[in-house]
Amino acid sequence: MSSIWNRPAPPRRPVLTREAIVAAAIQVADAEGLAAVSIRRVAAELGARAMTLYSYIERKEDLLALMLDEIATEVLVEGPLPDDWRQALLTLARHEREVVRRHPWRVELISHRLAVGPNGLRHVEQKLAAFDGLGVDRLTAWRFLAAFNDYMTGFVIRESAERGAPRQEGINAAERAAVAEPYIKELVEGGEFPRLAPMIEQGVQGADDNFERGLNWVLDGIAGELAAGKSP
Repeated sequence: MSSIWNRPAPPRRPVLTREAIVAAAIQVADAEGLAAVSIRRVAAELGARAMTLYSYIERKEDLLALMLDEIATEVLVEGPLPDDWRQALLTLARHEREVVRRHPWRVELISHRLAVGPNGLRHVEQKLAAFDGLGVDRLTAWRFLAAFNDYMTGFVIRESAERGAPRQEGINAAERAAVAEPYIKELVEGGEFPRLAPMIEQGVQGADDNFERGLNWVLDGIAGELAAGKSP
């Protein structure tokens, strides 16, 4: 056993910051999913005690809100939006979709009703800016935005699930599908689902990425509303 005087001093741990804590939490969520995120786990990643983190963040809900607001910076479009409102919304939608692909746990936070942070507000402000110059009132702009958001939310939730749901109760998505297929096949072959049956049995020819097609249908509806409002 060496003398205390001969042992090198342990390296000094960098001073913790809220930004470092949030970055570590995002790294854990990206690697292992949102369920793996806890104050204790993030503290371990940073080589700190859990009680130390509570000096910066009082509860897990606050940490989740900070994580959500941090990745909102990735959704923001740098510089001016395209002048055309449709192209502006398409640009924002593509950014949002890519963020969910990088951070699939974002969809799990949608139902948490977390406190909205400054970056989240900037994202909403940028979406609303797409309607500038259309001459619509605040209520109409908000309704247009709600329709846009509803489509985006539904699509990214479904896509996130299809791209690979996490393992639950010992089986993954492919294994769950393999268990369900015989039962579904039995139901379909019974003749009760004449429209659905050929889609399941033969697939859908030409099925592809429907993201922008569906989004354009939503934007077509908004365009139609604008045209109706401007007609004599």
